[in-house]
Amino acid sequence: MTGRILPYEVHGDGPARALVLHNWFGDRTSFAPLRARLDPAVGSYAFVDCRGYGEARDHTGAYTMEEVASDALAVADDLGWDAFSVIGHSMGGKAAQLMLLDAPGRVRSLVGISPVSAARFPLDGETWELFAGAAGEPANRRAIIDGTTGGRHDDAWLDAQVERSVTRTSATAFRAYLDSWAGADFHERVRDNPTPVLLVVGAHDPALGREAMESTWLRWYPRARLEVLGDAGHYAPEETPGPLAEAIEAFLAD
Repeated sequence: MTGRILPYEVHGDGPARALVLHNWFGDRTSFAPLRARLDPAVGSYAFVDCRGYGEARDHTGAYTMEEVASDALAVADDLGWDAFSVIGHSMGGKAAQLMLLDAPGRVRSLVGISPVSAARFPLDGETWELFAGAAGEPANRRAIIDGTTGGRHDDAWLDAQVERSVTRTSATAFRAYLDSWAGADFHERVRDNPTPVLLVVGAHDPALGREAMESTWLRWYPRARLEVLGDAGHYAPEETPGPLAEAIEAFLAD
């Protein structure tokens, strides 16, 4: 632990405050298309780089979901936010739940975008090797991104995703985060949690789509609701930023 506040950037000055946590493959710049669609008068969104990613590539640490949660709470402290929502994409959704457990009086609601649940994420042997090898092999990253978006995107789109992922992540952090987001299991701690939750998934996401939400999040959070974006896979912030922004803003305005 370095004790430094993680790099972050705030978009907007509206009354709905939210910390935004990125996915395993990308830093906070992965939210750029979504950010462009968010009304700055509606919300104040703090986009954070996790340790080992983006402007925090030189921030060493344990690279765990617990550390992400602790670091993000420190960002909220730095902003002077006593209460806020948390938006988490994929692995960011797992860390968001730990923030809720660590600071239940501060986290008002959660938005999970194709979010990893609080349970262990099942990966068979071959799939585990694909994911673990992605730290050092760009082709693995490409295969995962292609598979989790339904094989619907062209080479240019896939190449751009892989290039940003490789150049803006530390391979050491990337590999270590896998063990944490896939291996940690704290679902009994979130069972029956009354916090409002919005789950937004893509219809073309085979791993964290409707079925995965129904067997995990929707069982454990009684106030959770699900929206499925018909034109998205796992990367809704980049695939369908407009509809995603609408869903987020409507939820935070409730």
